[in-house]
Amino acid sequence: MYGFRIVDKLERIDEDIQKEELKYHTKRVMVSKEFTFDAAHHLHCYEGKCKNLHGHTYKVIFGISGYVNGTGLMIDFGEIKEIWKNDIEIHLDHRYLNETLPNMNTTAENMVVWIYEKMAEAIQANDELSRDQGARVEFVRLFETPTSYAEARREWMESE
Repeated sequence: MYGFRIVDKLERIDEDIQKEELKYHTKRVMVSKEFTFDAAHHLHCYEGKCKNLHGHTYKVIFGISGYVNGTGLMIDFGEIKEIWKNDIEIHLDHRYLNETLPNMNTTAENMVVWIYEKMAEAIQANDELSRDQGARVEFVRLFETPTSYAEARREWMESE
């Protein structure tokens, strides 16, 4: 029933499907993309091994919501990657975080808010995404280890 099959005829726009059919719904949807980066840091005013210089392979997960455009896309995953590469990762990957981030203790709790703010600023600066699609950051989750993470959520950020 679900065996391998070669497509007989590739669907064509304006013949098999019309442009106005590409947008299936008008609901808010959320897309998610994750990235990793390696960085070193140490914590101030902390009595434990993390007061010493050490490193992590961090994982960041973004949840971004909005409304789809006429082609059924809310945001291209490549756009999220571009924001990550140009506006955020350059401050994090293979860096000494105490030096490249704003003055803060480089805890996961502080860093996740900074990452959230950078992504939110980039989306807000894009009129097509912010105005036309209603795009907004719903959450950012920053894993410091595979089992430990900090999270910033829109409802928490906007209620402060």
